[in-house]
Amino acid sequence: MSENFEAKKAVVEEIKDKINQSKSVILANYNRLTVKEVTDLRNRFRAISSEYKVYKNTLVRKAFEELGITGFDGDLKDATAFIFCPDETSACSALAKAVKDDPALTDKIVPKSGYVSGAYVDAEGIKKLAAIPSREVLIAKMLGCLQSPIANFAYVLSAIAKNKE
Repeated sequence: MSENFEAKKAVVEEIKDKINQSKSVILANYNRLTVKEVTDLRNRFRAISSEYKVYKNTLVRKAFEELGITGFDGDLKDATAFIFCPDETSACSALAKAVKDDPALTDKIVPKSGYVSGAYVDAEGIKKLAAIPSREVLIAKMLGCLQSPIANFAYVLSAIAKNKE
């Protein structure tokens, strides 16, 4: 077999490994990004333990087929960037925040779809996932909700004790 074919097989295996290790894979259409913008995006994703990569669509299609994942044929067209993330929401949030922070990116990088927790998610679903707070924020909110009734009860008891004096 040719060296080119072997190299492509190795890239497909790399993509399959990245998909298997990630809880979410975001597909985004990128167009006319400058080197500085791509570097900034890579740094944003690296900060949240995610990886921004560009692969040939045919190689990603082959990796999805070998893993038995369907539904992405329509999205694997044009220039596509892939964001591999170890959780379900942080890559979506980071992408949305990047576009919000730099309005010039609005038309340059647009989410197409995603593979989140073993399921296909369309562009609208990606936008909804971006609106979900991080795990740490959700835990803090839950703990605040659990602590609030106890704190209010202690306040009421303290007020009653003060009134009796």
